[in-house]
Amino acid sequence: MAKRKLKKFAEVNSFDNCFFLSYEASKAEGLSLKGKWHNNYFKNNNPIVLELGCGKGEYTVGLAQRYPDKNFVGVDIKGNRIWTGAKAAVENKMNNVAFIRTRIDYIDRCFATDEVDEIWITFPDPQPQKTRARNRLTNMMFIDRYKKFLKKGGSIHLKTDNEPFYNFTREIVTENKMELVDATNNLYADTIQWDEEITAIKTYYEKKFSEMGFKICYLKFKV
Repeated sequence: MAKRKLKKFAEVNSFDNCFFLSYEASKAEGLSLKGKWHNNYFKNNNPIVLELGCGKGEYTVGLAQRYPDKNFVGVDIKGNRIWTGAKAAVENKMNNVAFIRTRIDYIDRCFATDEVDEIWITFPDPQPQKTRARNRLTNMMFIDRYKKFLKKGGSIHLKTDNEPFYNFTREIVTENKMELVDATNNLYADTIQWDEEITAIKTYYEKKFSEMGFKICYLKFKV
């Protein structure tokens, strides 16, 4: 298992669609592509969409396949997780996909003002302990970071199996007077005809939790 992880880690470092931002670089110049994603990597002016805590990159790659007129960037700290999505993108010659290996804490050092159009947060660690609330990816500390590069009125999507985390996020949206666009605590039981991007792509964790009988919650809001 360890050898397999090391092999994936080495391969990720060799992929042209993968980038790494260390702690040291985050405190200095930031990611070299910051403010240059359209010109230097994607070579177009199409909207940029992030998947934070992307894991294996199922949403990043799935959305990129469905929307070739948009650019997608998956972000995760684990190189052996990113490997799955990055390799699929390389093998399928997907030019609208990239991955960043870094901590979400440094995300505002990866993109410039107004450089990102949308954010997806798919099945993050809900950090259920009250003492760890500041680590939740929809905490205002993180949202304030996202605001540094997300276009005004840009959307943030959350999918989670953890209803307390969903409720926490709804409260954050309400308390900070952000615009709540969509919200459901039982996505697949709704009679609403949801967009394909919300229901057609299921990550490893979504499939796992659904099979275990957990309700899937979805939330969309604008900052």
